[in-house]
This record gives sequence, C-alpha cells and structure tokens, in this order.
Amino acid sequence: MTRFSSISVSMLIAGALAAGGFRAAVAGAPAALPATSGQAAARALSKYSGLAAPESVLYDAAGDRYLVSNVNGNPTARDDNGFISVLSPSGEITALKWIEAGKNGVKLDAPKGLAIVRGTLYVADISVVRTFDARTGAPRGDIPVPGSTFLSDLVAGSDGKLYLTDAGPPQGEFDGSGTEAVYVIKGNRAHVLARGSELGRPDGLAWSAEGPVVSPFGTDEIYRLDAHGKRQDVTKLPAGGLAGIVKLGDGFLVASWQTSTIYRGKLGGTFQVALSGQKSPADIGYDTKRSRLLVPHFTEGTVEAFALE
Repeated sequence: MTRFSSISVSMLIAGALAAGGFRAAVAGAPAALPATSGQAAARALSKYSGLAAPESVLYDAAGDRYLVSNVNGNPTARDDNGFISVLSPSGEITALKWIEAGKNGVKLDAPKGLAIVRGTLYVADISVVRTFDARTGAPRGDIPVPGSTFLSDLVAGSDGKLYLTDAGPPQGEFDGSGTEAVYVIKGNRAHVLARGSELGRPDGLAWSAEGPVVSPFGTDEIYRLDAHGKRQDVTKLPAGGLAGIVKLGDGFLVASWQTSTIYRGKLGGTFQVALSGQKSPADIGYDTKRSRLLVPHFTEGTVEAFALE
C-alpha cells in the first residue's frame, strides 16, 4: 500500500500560526482559472482571508451559510483555543469566532470535521466529538471516543447514523500507524466500525447510498466501508495525501495535499483533475444551493469558493 509521508507536523503548526487579519477578499470580477489537459475551467468566486488553520468547511443549508473549523495552532494540542467561523455566500466573514473556546462554556482544542444532524452541530476535536446548537452555537455536551488520538472528519448518513474517522497520531510525519479507525456514533456513544493500518490513515468522509466513503491521507485510494467495516469499491487516484471528499452527483470530489489538486471521478472509475493549484486543501465542502466547491487552505489561512464548469 503506497504511503504519502511528506507533510510534517512542524509544517502544519507553522501554517496554523500564520493567521492574518480579519477580512474577506472577494474578486470584483471572478476570473476563470486556466484549464490543464483533461481539466474543465473553474471560476474563482470568493476568497475569505484571516482564518487560523481552517480545516473543514460545511455548507449549512438551513442557515444558508458556511461554517469553518479553525484549529488555530498545533492540530494535536489540547490548548483550548479553537473556534468556528461563519462565512456568507456573498463573500463576507460574518462571525470570525461564532463559537470560541473559553467563551460561554465552550471547550475547543483543535476542531476539524463538521456535521449537522437534526439541529445539532457535531465537531471532531482530537479525541472527543463536541456538540452545539446549530442555530445559537450554545454547547450541548461532548461524546468521548476512547482510544482515539486524531479525530478528523464527520459525515451524517441517510441511515440516521453519524460516521467519524481517526487518522491516527502524527509522529513527525503523516505516516505513522496506531489508532486509525472509523467509528459510527449512535446516540451519545461511539462504536468501532473498522480499525487498523489497512485503512490508510482515514481522513475525509462522504456518504453514498451504499455507505460511508473514505479518503485516506496515507494512500492514493478511496474506498467504501460496508456494514461489517470491510473495504469495498477500492479506487485508485492519481496521487495520495488524500484529505477532504464530497459527494457530487453520482461521483466524488477528492482533495490531495500531495499534488495540491482536487480530483473528480466515480468509485470504480477514473479520477481526473477538476481544480489544480490548491495549496494545503483540507476538508472541502460543497454549496448545494449554488453548486460551489468550497476549499479550505490549511496553511494559508483562507477559504475559497469556486464554480466548476
């Protein structure tokens, strides 16, 4: 199994600390990015700057807004300085620190994956899933995940369950093994669906009609997990270092740190370049109302919105 191990924790920390001022830069006249061979043109719509290691972007359809988790430091540190931002589709940061560690009873260390289920916002945070009122941001309690060390992404399934990845602890490079697992959350308890190094440092999650689809940081393959936690529909991509993944039609968009690229394709098929030149793309999102790809740039402290042609 191919491993991708060129990203060090020191690089992540340096990028996390490189937060800029509080503003959102929006292009007055969105330009088309040049297409490469086999790549459709993509229009850059908005760029939100001044974030602090943005890891995940979630389109909140009920609120018609974008929620962004900000690690704001070492992605493994229990430093209680993380926060959740609110961005508007029109291009503004409407609340930089809508949910902020240390305020109003909030605890957030290094928030990453986000999901909303029945009015509750779920946030993956190292070894616990924190919950908040999705409308007010008020804390609703924590769901501990015993034995986890690097909780990464969350996705709500149509089966009424919530799925969660643990990419395992970085050991100087994103190539270690240890606590790699995929969990299913039922009620307020996390249960192991799959565990082991064969998962390839599971990072991003998306939902398909047949179950959760995983994009692992340690391989160049995505796969679906069946009800028994077995890998199915294993599909090779052009590169590894896979991070975020979103469902789009009958296929998927997948982010690669290794090549700074967003790929598009189907399980069992061929993945092609959808968008290139995307430095440190993390847990991407998708605005289903406006058909926009949302890309958080972890080390750049920005989020960008694109229209894929």
